[in-house]
Amino acid sequence: MSLLAAFPAIVQDWRSVFPQQRTFDRGVRQALGSLICLGRRCLTRIIWTNGGQNRSWSAEYFLHSRCQWEPQQLFRPILQRALAYCPQRLVGVAIDDTRLRKTGRSIPQAFYQRDPLSPPFHVNLVLGLRFLQASLLVPLYRNAPVGTRALPIRFQEVSRVKRPGRKATDEMRQQYKEAVKQKNLSHSFVDMGKQLRQELDDAGGRNKVLVLAGDGSFCNRTCFGEIPERSVLLVRARKDAKLCFRAAEDSRRFYATEKFTPQQVRQDESRTYKTTRIFYGGKRRKIRYKEVAGVYWQRGAKQRPLRLIVIAPTPYRKNKSKKLYYRDPAYLLTTDLRSSLKQLLQIYFDRWQIEVNHREEKDTLGVGQAQLWNVTSVPKQPALAVASYSALLLASLQAFGAERGEAYAQLPKWRRKARRPSALDLITLLRKEMTQQPRLLAPLGFEITDQALVHAAAA
Repeated sequence: MSLLAAFPAIVQDWRSVFPQQRTFDRGVRQALGSLICLGRRCLTRIIWTNGGQNRSWSAEYFLHSRCQWEPQQLFRPILQRALAYCPQRLVGVAIDDTRLRKTGRSIPQAFYQRDPLSPPFHVNLVLGLRFLQASLLVPLYRNAPVGTRALPIRFQEVSRVKRPGRKATDEMRQQYKEAVKQKNLSHSFVDMGKQLRQELDDAGGRNKVLVLAGDGSFCNRTCFGEIPERSVLLVRARKDAKLCFRAAEDSRRFYATEKFTPQQVRQDESRTYKTTRIFYGGKRRKIRYKEVAGVYWQRGAKQRPLRLIVIAPTPYRKNKSKKLYYRDPAYLLTTDLRSSLKQLLQIYFDRWQIEVNHREEKDTLGVGQAQLWNVTSVPKQPALAVASYSALLLASLQAFGAERGEAYAQLPKWRRKARRPSALDLITLLRKEMTQQPRLLAPLGFEITDQALVHAAAA
């Protein structure tokens, strides 16, 4: 099976998302064009790439502004097919927010927010959109010596509530304060977790436990207070969080008066470190950790029992001649009190793959570069591009497996140790197959040549 044959088989399930056959064909053409386009992924260049430069462009823009379709439904067939690669009881899903930079002042959802690339001593602001992404963690290391692959299964725009102007009344300001409490990133995290639980049940995973892995921004009372059924939360906690145990049975208090922090647990020599091995960085590595079960976080999780995991600093060297350095320790809180700690640690270390998704989506695929300002079009086009990226990753698993085989272009000598294909490897192979097998693109009305790609990049 080729990559070009596996990709249309996956996106064929998108037919039920679009109201008409022609809008479905147009959506698939834009999905393919966003993958193989050269240069900036503007919508005009995507149209040029699939040979539509001589046709009217209105319908291509109306696909996002007027056509009624739900972009999040594009990820359902990907979850159903990818669930076959997750045989374990715990299904890990990494959730994190990302920012797409914008320069247009007419985009309603764009707002100034903190730039994550700014130095710690000077916080910068950037104008852009904010999206909340969920990626299914597929444990490829079970059958091949490669790391976990994260497949995006959600890419939802999360805009902030607009602040009232100077002439706003007191009632409008009060409504703004109430709206901020209900429409924020934490509530979006909770809503997305409930939707993922329902979609996992519909995909045949009713007997599986959904593990929502997040960073420290989701370690708060909102996320701990509304966890879906048959789901657990695994997040990174602050080192100075005030934790405690349950009070004695003969006491009228619920929380014990003695408080402790995760950092104190790490520094406590009476609690010995345990060791386990997880797959990370291309091989199985030894991890040292401490575990404290049955802890309570009064301000964050209230009376919900938690499990504290302290990961020791990992030593590393920049090269063999350099001195030994240590990474920062990690403190985790989870609502799972029964599952194997090794599986939870593996899911937490695999959570980094969503950062790989963000890098490939922005740098390689140019998600967010399309110049759209319509309030309906702004969240749809990036979701379509991310769904096509997720379908491409899944198609590579179905066609060639997890490892980087002979079908891909040969790497330079300094990268010969790479065992897993990158997004750029997949796009290069897809372009090659599309030029060599144009008959597979005929039903979609897609035309591609090397000359067309160059002309589209120069447009």
